This record gives sequence, structure tokens and C-alpha cells, in this order.
Amino acid sequence: MSSTGNLRRIERAPLGAAFAREGVATAVAALLFTVIMISFRPFQPAGAELTGDGGDIVNQLGFGSLGAISVFSLLAFADPRVVRSLVSPSWTLMLGFFFLSVVLATDPPAAMRAASFTMIGIITMATILVLPRDADAFARVIIFTAVVVIGLSYVGLVVFPHEALHTADSQEPEHAGLWRGVFTHKNIAGPVMACFSFAGLYLFRRGQRWWGAGIFCAAMVFMLHTGSKTTAGLVPFSIMIVVLPSLIGMRLGTPILFALAIVATAVGTLGIVFIAPVKHLAAIYFPDLTYTGRTTLWEFAGEMLAKKPWTGYGYESFWGTPLLLNQDQPFDRPWDIRTIVHGHDGYLDIAVLMGIPALCVAVYTFLIAPLRDYMRIPARKENIFLGDFFMMVVLFTALNAFLESFFFHRGDPVWLFFVLGVLGLRQVSLRPIPVRVSH
Repeated sequence: MSSTGNLRRIERAPLGAAFAREGVATAVAALLFTVIMISFRPFQPAGAELTGDGGDIVNQLGFGSLGAISVFSLLAFADPRVVRSLVSPSWTLMLGFFFLSVVLATDPPAAMRAASFTMIGIITMATILVLPRDADAFARVIIFTAVVVIGLSYVGLVVFPHEALHTADSQEPEHAGLWRGVFTHKNIAGPVMACFSFAGLYLFRRGQRWWGAGIFCAAMVFMLHTGSKTTAGLVPFSIMIVVLPSLIGMRLGTPILFALAIVATAVGTLGIVFIAPVKHLAAIYFPDLTYTGRTTLWEFAGEMLAKKPWTGYGYESFWGTPLLLNQDQPFDRPWDIRTIVHGHDGYLDIAVLMGIPALCVAVYTFLIAPLRDYMRIPARKENIFLGDFFMMVVLFTALNAFLESFFFHRGDPVWLFFVLGVLGLRQVSLRPIPVRVSH
């Protein structure tokens, strides 16, 4: 959102042109947000995977257009100072590691095509943040996107039931009957609906109670029908950690609880594989704790990472590649690593693809910097409400990343929401968020 201040009465002569310009900027942001959430292949389970293979003209043209519109909008409508403020040294370094992993990939041209979709996604989310001129405009962007995305997902259950629901004849028949809406999988639909529920809560808190309550309830009902127990547990947890300290006047409690939650989750997931005392205790007290076989993947990824700890294997150059297809599959391994598309842990995947130094930068950029930004948020109502929304998104997705992998994954809606949250926290920490004043 731009830092442009509220218009005074004496400035209302050219109001028509100004309003048209601001209205177009808001409309463009809403359109970008909606399109990139729905994707160019809604109701198609393989849609997201087609975005980086170099052979899908629909996604190539679609994402190319998104990138062009975003760049044009940044130049035409956005405040250059606000745009520049979103660029931080840590993000610059993180993207440096990202592009290094592209160069080191086994197939650099293919990796670059996939990376281009990832960069377009990041630029688009930054554009969505800076185009709305005030909190009211940003709220309209959220309402439009939420209504369209959630509405289409519900409509799909009736009109396209075989596409909007997991079915028994799919690759994962055990998910039959679970909802996925316009998205490719329930593990994407669930977290996205969770983020929209946070958006509904934000709208409710800033006074748009009908819109907020409606979006919150619709998103929560859909999320519960995706069958994701992890998501269902993390949503109230994320709301409580962010909103409760604010209500009792102890906002410092949120970053402290955030840090504790991240550390505890890291120890409880990766720790039972890589930290010997934790692994020993887990074997004694929780012998069957495997997170649906994920610990097997993590052990294998850790062994492979030890062979290339500094640079990793390169972007798009590990899971689902000939390197793993030629691996032997022990008969007692719960999951066949040769057919896995990611490691089901975003942090471990960053290390495997980009190296341990890149993981260290990611921990700062994705976890520590947002906490710093949250603590710097000005004590203004709009900044606090919007900052709380972004913080809920970041906390939820950061915890979810310990069991799923979406970092730098092209146009993955969960990754895009995470980028929105991280960049959004930086923005609300730097300047007061304007709010329109009626005259």
C-alpha cells in the first residue's frame, strides 16, 4: 500500500482523475491476486506441475502476462519509494542463492524456466501489496479475491465434482471424497483456505464484520473438508498466538511464542531424525512417530545432503530426477523415494537444493526478519490489524513447511501467500498505513 496521505478538502478539484487512477490500481491488484491464486488451469490436478516443464503454452502465456502486467503496474501506479522499500539485503542474498542453484542445476535451461515462474510469482505478490493506496483499498482486494476463489471452489463441488474432489480412481485413492476446489491437491486447498480465514478475521477486526465473518466461515468449512488434521490444528493455534497477546496488551508475546513454536516444531520433526538425543527419546516414547513415512524421506535427504552440504544439488535437480530414479529401493522403506516430488519439509529441501548456507539465509529471511518487522509495527490500528493478518499467515505457513515443501515452488498458492505475509510485514513496519477519510 502506498504511503500517499489522505486527500484534504482543498485537493478535491482533480479528485476524478486521482480516483480513477487509484481505482484502476486497486482493480489490477485484485485481478492479479485472484488469477494467480486460481492459476491458469483450475480444476486440473496436474495444472501446477505443468508450469515449469517448458511445454505448456497456456501457463507460459498466462504467467508471462502476469509478469508483464505486474511490472507495468509497478512503473505506472506504485510509489517508487514503497517499491524500493520491499527490497532488503536478506532477500537479495536469498535470491542470489536461488539463482546460484539454478546455475548449478543438472539442466540449467529447464531450471531457469521453472525459476522464472517463481520470480513472476514473487513480483506479482509484491505488486499486489504496493498497488492499493490505503487499507480500505487493500481490504477490497482481499474481499474480491476471497469471494471468487472460495466461491469457485464451492461451485466446483457441484459442477465439477470429479475435479474439485479427490476421487477413488486418482493416484491417491485414500483421499477419495476430500475437497480440493480449484486447487490441484487437498494439501494446497487446506492451507490456502486457512490463509483466507485469517483474511476474514482481519476484515472483521477492522469493522467489515459481514464480509469478515462470511469469508472466515466459508474458508473454515472448506478447510475442514480437505481432511488436513495438521491445518485444522494450526489455524486456531496461529490465531491464538497472534491475537491473544495483542488483546491483553502484550504484543511482544507474539514473536516470543512464534520463535518457541518454530523451535519446538523443528525439534519435533527434523529433530527426531537428526538430533541423536531427541531421536533416542522418540524411539522410546513414540516408536511409531513417522509423520506418515516422512522420517524416511528426511533420513535419505540428510544422507544425500552430507555429500553436497555447501551448494546442494541445484534447483529442480533432486526429487523426481534420474539421480533418484536410479536409486535402489529397499523393500522395507515406507515410501518409494524414486517417485516423490519433494521432501515434505521445505527447510530441508532448501538445504538439499541450495546448500546449508542458503538454509541459514532462509531462516533469517523467512523467520527472523519477519519477527523483527512485527516488533517494529507502528502503534496504529490499521498497521496492527494488517500486521496481525500477515503474521498469522507467516506463522501458519512457516509451521506447515515442516511437513510440506513449497518454498520457491513456482506458482504454488501456499508459497505465494507466504511471500505476501513476509513482504507485507516488512511494509507495515516501515510506514503508517493510510486509511480513506470521508468528507
